[in-house]
Amino acid sequence: MASAPPIPTDSWYLSLLGIAESFRTASPPKIKHCIHCLQSIFHFKPPPRIEARTHVQLGSLLFTHTKNVDLARTHLEKAWAVSQSIPSFDDVKFEAASQLARIHEKQSQLHLAKQILRKAIGISQQSAYWHCLLLFQLAQIHTHEKDFISACELLGVGADYAVVASSEYTRALFLLSKGMLMLIDKKYAEVHPVLSTCGSIIDNYTGSDTNKESLKVYFLVLQVCHYLMAGQVKSVKTALKNLQQSIQTITMLHSDDEPISSNPADLFHWLPKEHMCVLVYLVTVMHSMQAGYMDKAQKYTDKALLQIEKLKILDSHSILSAFQLMLLEHIIMCRLVMGQKSLAVQEISQACQVCSQNPRLLTTHGAQLHTLLGLYSMSMNCMESAEAQFTAALASTTQTELWQFASLNLAIVYLRSGNRQQELLTLLERINPEVLPTNSHSLRAASYYVQGLQAFFQARYNEAKRYLRETLKMSNEEDLNRLTACSLVLLGHIFLSLGSTRESMNMVLPAMQLAGKIPDVHVQLWASALLRDLYHLEGDPVRERDGYQMHTSFSQQLLKDHFQSSQQSEHNLIQWTEGPCPIHLLQGDGASSSIL
Repeated sequence: MASAPPIPTDSWYLSLLGIAESFRTASPPKIKHCIHCLQSIFHFKPPPRIEARTHVQLGSLLFTHTKNVDLARTHLEKAWAVSQSIPSFDDVKFEAASQLARIHEKQSQLHLAKQILRKAIGISQQSAYWHCLLLFQLAQIHTHEKDFISACELLGVGADYAVVASSEYTRALFLLSKGMLMLIDKKYAEVHPVLSTCGSIIDNYTGSDTNKESLKVYFLVLQVCHYLMAGQVKSVKTALKNLQQSIQTITMLHSDDEPISSNPADLFHWLPKEHMCVLVYLVTVMHSMQAGYMDKAQKYTDKALLQIEKLKILDSHSILSAFQLMLLEHIIMCRLVMGQKSLAVQEISQACQVCSQNPRLLTTHGAQLHTLLGLYSMSMNCMESAEAQFTAALASTTQTELWQFASLNLAIVYLRSGNRQQELLTLLERINPEVLPTNSHSLRAASYYVQGLQAFFQARYNEAKRYLRETLKMSNEEDLNRLTACSLVLLGHIFLSLGSTRESMNMVLPAMQLAGKIPDVHVQLWASALLRDLYHLEGDPVRERDGYQMHTSFSQQLLKDHFQSSQQSEHNLIQWTEGPCPIHLLQGDGASSSIL
């Protein structure tokens, strides 16, 4: 060996790199060996280019595959420092900046993450791919901080840059992302021209079919979400149908057969096809739940959750956990409507476990979890817990629609409690449908229903009828089936109280029929009790007996589920009103008697 000729620098480096890569791609991967192999490169005192690249590789491996974030940061800081003085070394330089920003973000050092990204953006304008990626990354950090104005400004800069870089595809991605943030920020008037521009870009796009359909799916998802946020369940149907057709088209395309763009600015993807499929399932579930199609919501939730579990085996991306959480939130509400409380509280527990694995999700979805626990507590007649949960939700949310939804349900809790008149009146002033600060058609309709319910409890029947007819008018406009069923059965109860049996029957029968389609067991229970009384008043013993049997059947079904729910350890979650997700509450053998 002593007499062997010296090995050229690039040969030993390529050999070590090849060995490291073989360890990384082994099955299972041998990450520790891979890291040791790369570290050995520094013993040869490599030239700056190899030194910087190796630091990037080590930093990325340590960050992705280990918990040694500090060492990963050290390697990336060295790569960033060394690469500054090396000309034409953009991939290593900006990869180091991007990964370093991710580490700072993970360690909640957002000012450092933004600082390095701004510097990298300032020197990357000659590198189209990295300039766009860094703009997206910085905009995302501002989004996490809820600084939507700064994020939208950066996305606007990106869209303008994409024009200069001759990339209509990436221009559309920047604009669609800007439109998404405007929707989140409730800037509805400003979002229309942005989405209109996007529609024109997509229509005129002449690139690959996969890119075009991907943009179309993004565009249609925003359209559907815009309608659903406004509670326009009927109006959304055309956009939702187009979205479902578009996702079918994109799943049949083979992007491997399409030529890769030679423009570096085009090399972006919004979401993988598999993630897009889950997202389309999710918005379909959202629509089905709002429209009152519980069986359909359940079917698509099952499909989406199964897809998520398969995808998590390959890559546990954080967006999959967010999708999983949102699906659980919607199916839990469906379960409660269908009288399946025992399943609902188990799924609330699953949602808590998802949040416990990702603290950021608890920050963004904690108020939703408290709202769900409030709804569950109401269904279990635990009114003190329901009040505590809705109060916790109101204290922890800045979302207008969620605040209004929790307030409407808290008002019902006060009504059912019977002795909370002052709190109820204060709350009703804030959710008065005439002045309610919302763009949501469904929330305004629900507000009229709550006003009608209060008037009913106070025996102000004419006023109650006026509110409920407004609810019916609004719910019929947008096919809000559950709200329609609730309004009809309450009107039936009012007419029965007034002695108008024929008018009562005209309300209760369609309420029963609609509740059966949903199915809404609570409305069915209520309607069957009214039918029993109505048939008794009409002197029809056969139908009276049928009504009695129906009422008994629904009552026994709900009581059995009520008992089963109360015995589950998950029921203890109704005690949680603050702090991290209380997984410890799930360890008991059953619910404490003080809760029931």
